[in-house]
Amino acid sequence: MSTYHLQAVFRPQSVAVIGGSPRERSAGRAVMRNLRGTGFPGKVAWINPRYSEIDGIRTVKRLKDLDWVPELVVITAPASIVPQVVATAAERGVSAAIILTANLGEGPGSLAAQVEAAARPKGLRILGPHCLGVIAPHARLNASIAAHFPQAGDLALISESSAIAAALVEWGVARSVGFSAVVSLGDTLDVDFGDLLDYFATDYRTRAILLYVEHIRDARKFMSAARAAARAKPVVVVKSGRHIRINPDADTHVQALASTDAVYGAAFNRAGLLRVSALDELFTAAETLGRLGTFPGRRLAILSNGGGVGRLAVDQLLALRGSLAELSPATVAQLDAVLPQGWSRSNPVDIVVDADGDRYAAAIEALMSDTENDAVLVVNVPTAFTSSADAAQALTRTLGLRPRHHRDKPVFAVWLGNDDRATATLNAARVPTYPTEAEAVRGFQHLVRYRDAQAALMETPPSLPEDFVVDTAGARALVEAALAAGQQWLDPIATHQLLSAYGIPSAPVMQARDAHEAMDLAQPLLEQGATVAIKVFSADIPHKSDVDGVRLNLSTLQSVHAAATSIIARAHEKRPDARIDGVLVQPTIVRPKARELIAGIADDPTFGPVIVFGRGGTAVEVIDDKAIALPPLDLRLSHELIGRTRVSRILKAYRDVPAADERAVALILVKLAQLAADIPEIRTLDINPLLADRDGVIALDARVAIEPSRKLHKGRGHPRFAVFPYPKEWERTITLSDGAPAFVRPVRPEDDALFRAFFARVTDDDLRLRFFQSVKHFSHEFIARLTQLDYARSIALVAIDPRSGDMLGAVRLHADADYDRGEYGILIRSDLKGHGIGWRLMAIMIEYAQWLGLNIIEGQVLRENSTMLAMCQSLGFKTRLDPDDSTVMVVTLPVQDVQVPQAPDPATH
Repeated sequence: MSTYHLQAVFRPQSVAVIGGSPRERSAGRAVMRNLRGTGFPGKVAWINPRYSEIDGIRTVKRLKDLDWVPELVVITAPASIVPQVVATAAERGVSAAIILTANLGEGPGSLAAQVEAAARPKGLRILGPHCLGVIAPHARLNASIAAHFPQAGDLALISESSAIAAALVEWGVARSVGFSAVVSLGDTLDVDFGDLLDYFATDYRTRAILLYVEHIRDARKFMSAARAAARAKPVVVVKSGRHIRINPDADTHVQALASTDAVYGAAFNRAGLLRVSALDELFTAAETLGRLGTFPGRRLAILSNGGGVGRLAVDQLLALRGSLAELSPATVAQLDAVLPQGWSRSNPVDIVVDADGDRYAAAIEALMSDTENDAVLVVNVPTAFTSSADAAQALTRTLGLRPRHHRDKPVFAVWLGNDDRATATLNAARVPTYPTEAEAVRGFQHLVRYRDAQAALMETPPSLPEDFVVDTAGARALVEAALAAGQQWLDPIATHQLLSAYGIPSAPVMQARDAHEAMDLAQPLLEQGATVAIKVFSADIPHKSDVDGVRLNLSTLQSVHAAATSIIARAHEKRPDARIDGVLVQPTIVRPKARELIAGIADDPTFGPVIVFGRGGTAVEVIDDKAIALPPLDLRLSHELIGRTRVSRILKAYRDVPAADERAVALILVKLAQLAADIPEIRTLDINPLLADRDGVIALDARVAIEPSRKLHKGRGHPRFAVFPYPKEWERTITLSDGAPAFVRPVRPEDDALFRAFFARVTDDDLRLRFFQSVKHFSHEFIARLTQLDYARSIALVAIDPRSGDMLGAVRLHADADYDRGEYGILIRSDLKGHGIGWRLMAIMIEYAQWLGLNIIEGQVLRENSTMLAMCQSLGFKTRLDPDDSTVMVVTLPVQDVQVPQAPDPATH
């Protein structure tokens, strides 16, 4: 239901507390005390059948006894009666309920299931159960059991844990940190992370969103909402359980590497969220991101009046894999002219211990104008020679005088000691100030990582990459045949064929039932001068090395016979329970300067298929050098995935070893992502080792586990992907009324300039009819909302003139989180009305809504917009007057009950 009725949670006009008693530890009493203590301006009632008065406040016995309907109810009643309380609230038309009561159970027949059954049909939103409640300082609302009420601010805190939410409220109160809202999710019966991210993404009081996450229940909904929110404002997340390992009995290396925490990290990265490791860092990151915008680059210049502190800052920067800027020759010369002899003449710039304000100003000005750095960290160590306050004033004065083209370069400050005047000066100039050089460098890296996350967020990999041609039908036939035969693993022959169908080079493989057959298969290879490898063949032995089941570089028939005999006997001895189907015979692949990698598909119970890459070999879990990404992938995302591993460094050239073909490695990852997209029955795919050198890549060993596909996410699209790919299949060419062609495709994030040029050719009156108000300025944020889509719930289609590349019009559809209803919007270039563009775009939009599984399309149209109303009626929409606004008509279409209209014949126009 997304943001439906959430306004009643955070800005209600009236509240009723249900439950409570005169007991000191009564939750209902604590909520009422908090509501009254913050001066909530709306109506408040207390419902309690046992007491007529508590704390001097009169109560009523039942919700039905109120002569008005509260927008929000806070339920603290005993668990056994909560379903009935919720049913009554739903019947009375209450918009939202916060349930603090615990122990409602879960699953069919539980009290929680009864609550859901009573609330959902009536549209009653449920927050909780077993939650802390809600604090909305701007609305003077404290519908919680928190000990204190924080000041109003611009940070929204969403915590899965009530205890963490309460602790962070106390942290904020102690440090005068203000919140736009604080909310704990509790057991998340209805309102979840996705709903709240959607809400706070468009809340003008919220500058940044802070998340405390333990686990996500609906991954696709979360990813859709998180990506949308992160495009609008910083979203910082901390997650518990970083070091909890899963899959101790994983049957492939990639599955063992794909720990829960690693997958969550990949999801946060793909959603554009900034992940931090601790609660205090959560606020530090939010403060940095709030005061400074993103910037291009990652090179940091460090200025200090103490050499030791500057060098410590460098150590911290390099430890966090940051980049230390070089000083340009011109900057060195400029600093030589203003600094005393003995300054460092390198980065970090040590301006000597007796530096006064003038020396600080000159050095800061030189670094700000140097194009070889992207940000500046200024450190001040208090000494008996100079004033820290004067140094702070010099910094802020210099920043105020810098030219416009230098104003986007961020500056960080570390003023050691406790100089209140210096701190006040820096705060007034909104310079982020940190108590230590380590925290300042971490703040800088937050910005770098946030910028990287935003770049990844802009990626929209196509669902059908154009870098290669695949045999999807052949690959699917292999998997379907194996499933029909009751197999859980593809045999090695089928695995080789599967990889070949997707253009993944792999060593040819042959099966021998015994040592004599192994000799027969090896003989042609040996006669060609090759050596062979013999490996145990058993579906019950996932790791061949566990039973000493591999022999390499065999050059004679006798050694082949001996190896096969030994491997089979050893396997029976080590694993008497396993079925041993013989051995595999392969030519030995000799690539002496190749790197051993691992690549594959793992399956996560929350996020579905993930792509794993890292250092290969028999000790992959011990080395634990891996990175994980959510599919789909393109080459840019694949290269980024590779770059997050240590093994990426040895893919480069070193000593007499040529660089490996990194593009070939990246392309393998794209192909694996496409394989996961095309065949959701693949549970896990493990290539280890994948050899990579300057000549390309080859898979030496691979295993593929399969099972019938289980739908993991609501809605259409891939049944198991958490991220929708760019829907290339919705690209098409249409014919306009005058016979001219137009190319229709989904909107991409890079369409910013296309939309700006389009709006320049739309009249003010047409803009008013579309947006219900006069639009004079198209901000980056405004355009971003139109172009940056995640495709799971939103689609926008543009019609483009194939000759000029100009945008002719666009239609947009946004579905609710339950994929029940969708809201549309459409706008056509003012000089092109009457060409049939709008009609055809609407027809495609209706077709898309049917494919998505929506039941209703609806929209709002100004009554004066007769052209749009006439088109809607011709397409089958029903119209009615908006009961809340007599100037607006509501148009609705039950899309599953209508046939997609065909375009009018151009010859008739």
